[in-house]
Amino acid sequence: MQANERSGSLPAERRTRCEVWTRVMGYHRPVTAFNPGKKSEHGERRHFVESACGSVSCASR
Repeated sequence: MQANERSGSLPAERRTRCEVWTRVMGYHRPVTAFNPGKKSEHGERRHFVESACGSVSCASR
């Protein structure tokens, strides 16, 4: 195993393109199919990040 494989990075020839889909107007579409305005809007979105609940106060809600 090479050093760059152990660190998690792969050479360009071994990478696979990842297609991102998102919900728009009630249905799912790939971001690559968006028009320039919608792509810009998607780039400005704030993404929701849920934290893990590890405390007792979280479980009692």
